[in-house]
Amino acid sequence: MKRSDKEQLVADLKSKLAGADAVYYTDFTGLNVKSMTQLRRRFRKAGVEYVVIKNTLALRAVNEAGLAGQALKGPTGVVVAKDAVAAAKLLTDFAKENDAKPSVKGGLYEGNVIDAATVKKLASLPTREEALSILVGTFNSVLSMFALSLEARKTQLEGSN
Repeated sequence: MKRSDKEQLVADLKSKLAGADAVYYTDFTGLNVKSMTQLRRRFRKAGVEYVVIKNTLALRAVNEAGLAGQALKGPTGVVVAKDAVAAAKLLTDFAKENDAKPSVKGGLYEGNVIDAATVKKLASLPTREEALSILVGTFNSVLSMFALSLEARKTQLEGSN
């Protein structure tokens, strides 16, 4: 690869990292082309970038973006996501379906270095949409109980007259 091509790859990844909430590093060893294509399609559908790039170039882009990089070894795929939870869910669900491949090496979440266990914890959290629906459901149930209490009190007062 020419130096200019490498610089372009680093610049592209750096620009993607600028708006990212999370970056996960994966080891895609053992995935065939069909599985890799399925993974990329799922990520693309969810608005998540998946880039396979040399470790030195990935670290250069991460460091130039002002984030703390970590040492990477072996083949690495970089997941760049605006929604950290959704990307973690996609990654862990796909790994469950494909004999724990790709495996998570670690990553960055809100500028902090995280390990594979933290990515699994993020995957267990509800997505933004799920959390909002839980919140709305809670508000609805509280309002319903309040309305029922008012109705019962009204009926009680009318019955005592």
